[in-house]
Amino acid sequence: MAKMNTGIAYVILTRRPSLQSFGRRRPCGVAIIITSKTVSPCRMAGSTVGFDGIVDGSDINWHHVSPLQLPSRATLQSWLHPTMTLHERIKSKTTRQGWVLPRQTTSFADPGAWTNVDCDVTPLNRRTWSAWTMFGYWFSDALNAQSWMAPASIIALGLTWREAIVCIIFGSLVCTVPLVLNGMVGARLHIPFPVAMRASFGWYFSRFAVVTRAITALFWHAIQTYTGSTAMTQIIRSIWPSYLDIPNNIPDSVGITTQGMISHLIFWLVQFPILLIPPHKLKWFFVAKCVLVITTSVAVVITMTSKAGGAGDIWNLPYGVHGTDRSWLILSSLSSITGGWATMATNIPDFTRYLKADKGVYWQVAFLPGIQLMLGLFGIICCSASKVVYGKYIWDPLEIASHWDGPSGRAGAFFVGLCWVVAQIGTNLSANVISCANDIMCLWPKYLNIRRGVIITTVIAGWVMQPWKIIHSAQSLLAFMAGLGIFLAPIAAMLSADYWVVQKQMYDIPGLYRAHGRYRFNKWGTNWRAAVAFLISVVPSIPGMAASVDPSIKGTIGDADKLYFMFYFWGYTSAFLVYIGLSYFFPAPETHIAATIYEDSDIISAAEGFDKGDSELGDEKKMGEKDVVSSV
Repeated sequence: MAKMNTGIAYVILTRRPSLQSFGRRRPCGVAIIITSKTVSPCRMAGSTVGFDGIVDGSDINWHHVSPLQLPSRATLQSWLHPTMTLHERIKSKTTRQGWVLPRQTTSFADPGAWTNVDCDVTPLNRRTWSAWTMFGYWFSDALNAQSWMAPASIIALGLTWREAIVCIIFGSLVCTVPLVLNGMVGARLHIPFPVAMRASFGWYFSRFAVVTRAITALFWHAIQTYTGSTAMTQIIRSIWPSYLDIPNNIPDSVGITTQGMISHLIFWLVQFPILLIPPHKLKWFFVAKCVLVITTSVAVVITMTSKAGGAGDIWNLPYGVHGTDRSWLILSSLSSITGGWATMATNIPDFTRYLKADKGVYWQVAFLPGIQLMLGLFGIICCSASKVVYGKYIWDPLEIASHWDGPSGRAGAFFVGLCWVVAQIGTNLSANVISCANDIMCLWPKYLNIRRGVIITTVIAGWVMQPWKIIHSAQSLLAFMAGLGIFLAPIAAMLSADYWVVQKQMYDIPGLYRAHGRYRFNKWGTNWRAAVAFLISVVPSIPGMAASVDPSIKGTIGDADKLYFMFYFWGYTSAFLVYIGLSYFFPAPETHIAATIYEDSDIISAAEGFDKGDSELGDEKKMGEKDVVSSV
């Protein structure tokens, strides 16, 4: 509304009883369009000024009004954003048209296609993240109860704390390879993961990758939310100890008690408004989580070692397996640690798109292994001390806190519960909710933005999927979820290979938003090279995944389970190499360009994310501008 007093106004009087715009039903038949230059009525009728596809030129009369005759700001606001009663708002949502989002006028999308600001190239004012924000982001993601307990799964297999530490360090380092390669796509081009996948998979086949990632995010969001509810139980019982004595009125078949359901509801209600915060405004939440989780974790370690009079005897545990079995277990544990971050390695562009400069991407190489190692050591030390204090090894920090009674013990349990409540919310934000919201938003941009996607995601994961049943009665489902990494590895690999090797870091950004652009490949919108590479990567690992879900078939698959032990290494490497090979021998020449095409320097500059000299940047922008003309 800042330019209203300097622009030219067009008042539209409709012959219809009402005019639909922006998903609202306008009670009066009057609308007004402000523009900085004279535009003919014919052009305005079919333009993207906000009424494209809603106002038909045959049904309107155009009236030019001098800027001196413009109505007051209050009058304009009442015309453009009429006040609606609660009943009118609810009624407007009973039709599909009532959910339509405003059409964006700066989109690269085809005329008549729909998109929104969250799916488009990230605007300059939303590129607020720095390297320190990435540091906070990874603390927010990696600092969770699952990372604390990661060594448990390794030691429980019969290995020692030494192998656990090695697997954590090198498993995390391996994962930083796709994190950096794919993170650069978002940091330099400022596009989300679903859009970036169109360059390698094609316009329609990319939706398969998006759906696969969204399903994985939904499952993990459900599990992380339920874990957060157990932390909420510690907060409540530390204030009201009788909370644990609430009688259970829910049948055992449901898989959760009355007290557990109350904790789950409270955690979900606390988490919900935080999930609605836009991603570019989350950096202070990440910082707050870092301070709280690290402080509380150190305090727990000090408390347990003080109670035990040392670090316990876990350091002297013998090997439970020997020979080649131990070697395969080490390899399997390495792949599991890497596969645990397969989701983030795939859709990291959803977050790096908010970076001001791409240098922050490289810091992930230090951030992830360092955070994982720190939290893993905390878990090992506390677990070892718990054997001395409580007579058994306890890996879950919340279970450790549940043993703390008395005024000081309950105070400690409160802060431990608060720590992991914040930790689980942060992990859901960074790894699951925003990722899934981005995915489904780009599938249905006409009706969904990130905020609506977040609401749909957290309702489905928190309630429809019944995470308490996933945790308590479906161990085979948990094994299947871990095996989803076999599908995510080739997706991440082909995103890396296409950008860095095949396309040599040069994308046509506007073309990524056009259904019949250079990245359509064929009438089916599918890059067959990606389909072949995906199958070669995934199919050999399926028997091993099936055996992990149903151990009874293990004897029928021979040594196929050995390949599954290193599913992420095989999946990523094979897809990477096969895709490059097919693209080299059977190239798609329409996708190869001389320089990155940006089209509109006001929306995204060729200088963004590149550390080059001014003269070189100038040449690159000129080349890009030439390519824009030729591509259009």
